[in-house]
This record gives sequence, C-alpha cells and structure tokens, in this order.
Amino acid sequence: MNSLSALFTAYPEAFPWMVGLLGLVIGSFLNVVVHRLPIILEKDWQSQCHALLNPDQPPKASERFNLVIPRSRCPHCGHAITALENIPVLSFLWLQGKCAACRQPISWRYPFVELLTGVLSLLVAWRFGFGMTALAGLLLTWSLIALTFIDVDRQLLPDNLTLPLLWGGLLFNLSAVYVPLSSAVIGTVAGYVSLWLVYQLFKLTTGKEGMGYGDFKLFAALGAWLGWQSLPLIILLASLVGAVAGISFIMFFGHDRRMPIPFGPFLCAAGWIALMWGEPLTRLYLQFARVAV
Repeated sequence: MNSLSALFTAYPEAFPWMVGLLGLVIGSFLNVVVHRLPIILEKDWQSQCHALLNPDQPPKASERFNLVIPRSRCPHCGHAITALENIPVLSFLWLQGKCAACRQPISWRYPFVELLTGVLSLLVAWRFGFGMTALAGLLLTWSLIALTFIDVDRQLLPDNLTLPLLWGGLLFNLSAVYVPLSSAVIGTVAGYVSLWLVYQLFKLTTGKEGMGYGDFKLFAALGAWLGWQSLPLIILLASLVGAVAGISFIMFFGHDRRMPIPFGPFLCAAGWIALMWGEPLTRLYLQFARVAV
C-alpha cells in the first residue's frame, strides 16, 4: 500500500487511468452478474418452493450454476468463451461483434457495460484521488451499474445487492468517508420511509403499485452512503430524468404507457451524480430557489 501511495503521489495522473483499465475488467464481470444473478435467485426460489411443497421428494440434480461456474457460453451455439475471446471491448472488436464459432451477433450491451464501467471508474478516481474515498466510490459505482441493468432486464432490484450496499454505506461512514454516521443513519431511514409513503399514497389513490420495495431499499442505501442532505437532489434528478425518458419512450419508441418503466436505473444515475457533484448541484439549486422566491 505504501509503495502504491508513493507511486500515485509521484504520478497522480496514472491513478485514474489504471483504475479505468481495472474498470473495463470489472465491467466484464458485471455483465456476468447482470445475467446470472437473477437466474441464481430464480433457481433458489424454485428450490425453496419445491422443498416446501414436496418435502419428501429430493430435488433433481442439476449443473452447478453461480457467478463463476459454468464458463460463459454463446447463447446461440453453446461455444465456451475462451480467455482471448473475453478481453474487455477488444475481443468484441476483434471478433467484429460475432461469436467465434457460429458467427451469430454478440449483443452490444457487453462492450457498452465494460466501457461504461471503465469510464465511470476513471471519473471516480479522477474526482477523489488515491485513497479510501475513491475505493468506496468505486464499490458504489460498480454496484449501481449492476443494479441498473438488472432492473432494466428484469424489473428487479435484488436484496443480494441493495442490502449489502446499504450496510456498506453505513460501515464506510463510520469513518465519515462521505458524511457523518448520524447523517448516514438518518438518510437510510428517510430514504426508505419517504418512498414507502409515496408508494402507499399512490396505491391508496389509484389502486395500483407505482414502484417496488427494491426502490425503497435502493434509496435507503443511497441515503446511507451520501446522507439525508443528498436525498432531495437524488429524487429530483431521478424524477426529472425518469419523466423525460418515459415521455420519450412513449412518443418516439411507441412504448405502451400502461407498461411500467423501472425507476431503479434513474435512482442509480441520480445517486452517482450526487456522489460526484452533489454539493455544487445542491448549492446551485438553492441559489435558483432563493432567486425564484
């Protein structure tokens, strides 16, 4: 650690670029998390249901399936992806976006997530510099990326990610990495309760569920990381972006207005913006508010 600190002190510009390269690798792993974690949870739920409904019947043996096993395969032909075919971004370009075996197209989502993770990781490292604040910011960033794409695909914010994220924010803020612990605890409670109340009011007036409990837990987790003071900015940004995106989907992409649009990705984006530029944005908002009054 001391040698790394000395290296990055002597060459501070090297740290963001090294973290950016690491982010590309992490992005490749996040692709696996986004695809496999919902399947793992579904298999666990099926196993629990089977055990409850058929206590005397042993479950059927199945192939081990987790975030590591089995190796990644082409969804079209089952070709096992080799190490050379799994280099972030470069392999996609080298293979021209097609499977090496069957030449069926590979989804653009894989290199996009890798590039997104690399760029956002670089920005976090550039913003905070070498130290605990950057490490915490990277863990938060990577978690938000995984949650975003899982929610887009499955309309699901798994407890396996939101709850560790919540506890992680509180643990980091024991040392006031971002905010004092008291602010983090209040932010956790306020984040959960505020969206829970919105949910209950919406359900009471319309008879429909406007969001899921995962949104409450994610907002609580953001409060644990960034404190209660950041919650108004986060919900304002998420609501504005969500409204613009929803209208755009309906007007330009023919999205059925009766089909729900997940709110988690907008919370994740707003939370990351608050992590990076929360204080200046809050000051700017308060200045405009005073002018308007």
